[in-house]
Amino acid sequence: MNHTKIIIVGAGLSGLMTAYLLQKKGLDILLLEANIRIGGRIETVTGTSGATVEMGATWFSKPHQHLIALLDELKIEYFKQHTQGISFFETMSFVPPQKFEISDAEEPSYRIVGGTAKLIEKLVAKVGIQNIKTQTKVTTIKEVDDLLEVTDSNGILYKAATVISTLPPNLLVQTVTFEPILPDSIQQLARKTHTWMGESIKFAVEYASPFWRENNYSGTLFSQASIIQEMYDHSTADNKGYALKGFLNGGTHTLSEEERKGKIILQLTKLFGAAAGNYVGYHEKVWRDEPLTFFPYEHLLMGHENNGHPDYQKPFLNNKLYISGSETASANPGYMEGAVVAAIKIASKF
Repeated sequence: MNHTKIIIVGAGLSGLMTAYLLQKKGLDILLLEANIRIGGRIETVTGTSGATVEMGATWFSKPHQHLIALLDELKIEYFKQHTQGISFFETMSFVPPQKFEISDAEEPSYRIVGGTAKLIEKLVAKVGIQNIKTQTKVTTIKEVDDLLEVTDSNGILYKAATVISTLPPNLLVQTVTFEPILPDSIQQLARKTHTWMGESIKFAVEYASPFWRENNYSGTLFSQASIIQEMYDHSTADNKGYALKGFLNGGTHTLSEEERKGKIILQLTKLFGAAAGNYVGYHEKVWRDEPLTFFPYEHLLMGHENNGHPDYQKPFLNNKLYISGSETASANPGYMEGAVVAAIKIASKF
């Protein structure tokens, strides 16, 4: 039997940021994370060549002021996304791709030096690993007198005055049992709330050298015709690790990894020539295969549907349960900025 003041469900960016802000206020917190890995939809993989490749959240831009303020506070460096050179736009498979250049006047995107996981590592160090329990999947949240009893899949019971969920709302209502049950309106809303990145398939191909840059290509590709729908240069900030990274057509989740990889290399060699076939590593992440992130929807949802809905701002179970997390943010929901905004909002209530 564990007893703590505030339990936060989910140790992704929003959960960690919430814990960090509440601890600053002197509050006692415990983070419960179902996965063996901390970070949620932030996952940086270090490849064979030393390239850091993002299988989850990657980019942000100047309007993401709360995230940038956090990076500055934690002394985390970031750098501009490489876009110089010729980019491709494929409209149809039988038409040669259109070539274009991205103007320097466009709002740049940024990436974190050393990988997005640096942000998670810094927050974990601040919050304290002793306050985070991994492989702890919450199954039941029950109101008992003036406390909430939280039970995990190992049957361990925790008690808290307050519980803050930072899980995607659809995942929360589909995988956690509430006693008494949550109002029907919030259950329906959660089921109709899109989980950002849930349907995404991310891939990265590592190379020994940035052959595309050497040929004045940016590494940027948009396609309506092939397996890769969107792609960018993904070389490291110090230009010592080289990769191309992007998103695949979501429908290809039915293919095997080998089949997807074959189609990717075919598309890249068509665009860039034989050098694209000479890769040193391949990485991918099918987010819909991650049951601790994504739960299938009952109906087709649009991207960001019901994200930031005002009903998420209300507490439940007699003001003891809060539904937070990036999808509930009033600004930039689903993104890293949204995760930080949601954390700031929820922490301001205590």
